[in-house]
Formats: sequence, C-alpha cells, structure tokens
Amino acid sequence: MTDSPAVPKLFVLDTNVILHDSGCIQNFEENDIAIPITVLEELDHFKRGNEAINFQARDFLRSIDELTGDNLLTAQGTSLGPGLGTIRVILGSEIDPRVKAAFAADTPDHRILNCALLLQKREPNRRVILVTKDTNLRMKAKGLDLLAQDYTTDKVESFDKLYTGKRVIEDAPSEVISQFYNERGLVPLESVPQITHPLPNENFILRNGSKSVLCTYRHADQMLVRVEKLNTYGIVPRNAEQAFALRMLTDDSIKLVTLAGTAGTGKTLLALAAALECRQKYRQILLARPVVPLSNRDLGFLPGDVDAKLDPYMQPLYDNLTVIRHQFNDQDAAAQRINEMRESEKLLVTPLAYIRGRSLQRIFFIIDEAQNLTPHEVKTIITRAGEGTKIVLTGDIRQIDQPYLDALSNGLSYLIHRMMGQPIYGHVTLEKGERSALADLASELL
Repeated sequence: MTDSPAVPKLFVLDTNVILHDSGCIQNFEENDIAIPITVLEELDHFKRGNEAINFQARDFLRSIDELTGDNLLTAQGTSLGPGLGTIRVILGSEIDPRVKAAFAADTPDHRILNCALLLQKREPNRRVILVTKDTNLRMKAKGLDLLAQDYTTDKVESFDKLYTGKRVIEDAPSEVISQFYNERGLVPLESVPQITHPLPNENFILRNGSKSVLCTYRHADQMLVRVEKLNTYGIVPRNAEQAFALRMLTDDSIKLVTLAGTAGTGKTLLALAAALECRQKYRQILLARPVVPLSNRDLGFLPGDVDAKLDPYMQPLYDNLTVIRHQFNDQDAAAQRINEMRESEKLLVTPLAYIRGRSLQRIFFIIDEAQNLTPHEVKTIITRAGEGTKIVLTGDIRQIDQPYLDALSNGLSYLIHRMMGQPIYGHVTLEKGERSALADLASELL
C-alpha cells in the first residue's frame, strides 16, 4: 500500500512514548493519533510520585483533559489544533486471532498491539503505525505485519555526526604556533587558515612536526586562546581533552558544560575539582545523579532507611571526592575544607529527584550519568538555572541503563546536538582513559 497525501496516517501511541515526552502529541503534524484505553490505565499507575515519569504522566493527562473539554473522544476524534490531526481513545475489543495464536499471556503490551491491529482492520485505506520505544514490542508488531516505529522527534541524526568539541589541525603554520607562547597567548583566527567555521568555545590541537599547542576559539573577538594545563585543586590534566575540559569548567562566561566519554576518562573528577577550585564564586556545590536501579529492582528492596538505600548509587561521587582529598595530607587546609563543606552542606551529594523544586541560584551543579536522562528531563533541569549558576552534565552515551533510551535519543546526546554553537556552552568528548593501564586494557579488549 502506498501513502496518499490526502489520507493522514494513524499513529497508535505506547505508554512509554508519553512517559518519555508528555508533549509528544504535538509532533505528528497533520496525522491522527489513537490512544489505547490500556495506555490510560497504565498512566494511572504512574501519576503518583515525584520521579520525572510521574510528572510526565500527570502533565499528559492534564493536557488531554484541557484539550478535549466537554467533548468526548469519539471515533471522529478531537482536533489537536490548527494544522494538526485528531486524537481519540480506543476502547478494548475482541482479541485478534493473530495475537491469540502468537502470545499466551494477556499483557498491556499485547493489548496495545491488539488495538493497533484492530485499527488496521477497520481502516484498511490508511497507514496505521504503532509508535513505541520498546524494541521488543516493535519486533512483535513487525512479526504480525504491522508497521512499528520508534519515537524519533528528539533523536540525534547520527552518532558519528555528534559534536566532539575538538579538532586536530595538522601542518598549522609553525610561526603561528610560536606566537601562542608569548605573554598573552592570543592569535587572530585568520592566522590559521586551516580552521574553518569554528564554533564558540570549540577546542583545537594545532600541530606542525614536533611543535604543538592547545587552543580554544573565543567567539566574542574571534581570537584563538592558548589553553594551559593548570593544577585545579590538586588535579592536573593528563591529556589535551582534560585540559580543554578544565578550561571550560573554570571559565565564568561558560554557564553550561557537557563532558562525554567512557568510564575512566575523568569526567566527574574534573568537574568536581573545578567546582572546588571555583567554590568562592558559588553559594553551593551540588553533585547529583539519576537513580537507575539495576535489574529493575526498586529501591524498596534494599535494606535500611532512605540514606542507606541511596548510598550505593551515590558511591561513585564519594569515590571522586576521596581521590581529590587524597591529593593532600589529612592536615592540609584543602583536605579539611572538603570535610567542612560537606558538614555545612556547602558541598552536597544528592539523588537528582531531590533537586526538583529547589532554587538554583549561584550553584555549581554537576549532574553525573546524564545519559540516563530523557531530553525532557534535561530541559527541566537546565531551565531551573538561576542567576550565577553553572551546570555541568557528564556521561557515557554508549553506556545507558534506561530501557527506552539509546545513544541517539538520550538527554545528553540531545543537549550536545542542540546547544553546540551557543556562546555560553562548551563541550568536549574525552577519549583517553586515565584510570589505570589495566582499566584501559579491559576497555579495549573485553
């Protein structure tokens, strides 16, 4: 069957699409949307709680209620607005023989699949497409000759095209490299013709034989500025990418920084060291990370009170604090200062869910494991930034623990793609592991 431009498609939404983006119904252009009654039933289970998915469920249900008013979600559907299609709720019905033959269990996924197959039968002259972020459900649908797609509105186009924040320029003019080592360390952009279309705060490694220099592009005056390897609260960068990262982390004019890289590249350690170095400029240093229980085990399964339950998930942040503290003797003022800041909550480690509702004024806010956030969650966090706040997100976009996110649809990738080129934003992808020779070997061979 070929698509006719006069006949809108009919998209059947799975629950996980709504929990991923509560505003998803505005992104299907002139096409129509069907919501299986099973989806509303599942949303009812998610509407209570303080996690991001709970807010998404409540927001979607409120928006549907406001949109429909006193109208019923009949077979004709309710208009979503000018230039958009309609939305309707599909009640349960008889089980399609194909579903009954293929699946023994009666599950919400199978009911949603059955609903889409029912619409396919009822409306044979239009294309019915199941939209779900569940890979397995998509495979089941395709096995029953039903079109199924991922929700890709907020997905990055290609992993290979994702901005890395740095470029290597070979055969740069030798005399220009020498100019960077004068007192000011500034060189006009036009002095390096090999650099084309630089983005604000983009980093460069200029080489010519044995000579090299690290520099970054300052968009305000179109100058290249030399980047030095500075000692930041006892932490010294071990490679070019770490030097770039520390420069952005300690630059007051850059309010948003993202650091991507595999385990052991130093993302969180660098962010924390920079925060401690710049502590006097901020009211508080916050370290947060999303709590993603392994094996789908809820926190309630762990023994102890809330602090005991959360401690295993926060331990990587404490480990980085320990690394920094061990750069100094126990009697050193820098080491004692870390303990004092923790006791007075000037330095606070907390689950990300506890941040909601807080006022983020003059805060150095580090969000670890940001690849486990959805694009909507990242937007919610950043839009809370008040005056004088700096936000740093770190993560490994190849190591995602959320079942409905991948390297292209997670919040960190989305943020990098959307923010690149903004004057107050900086990014660098860390590539070289610095944890240990054993860790590097395992990462490469295993």
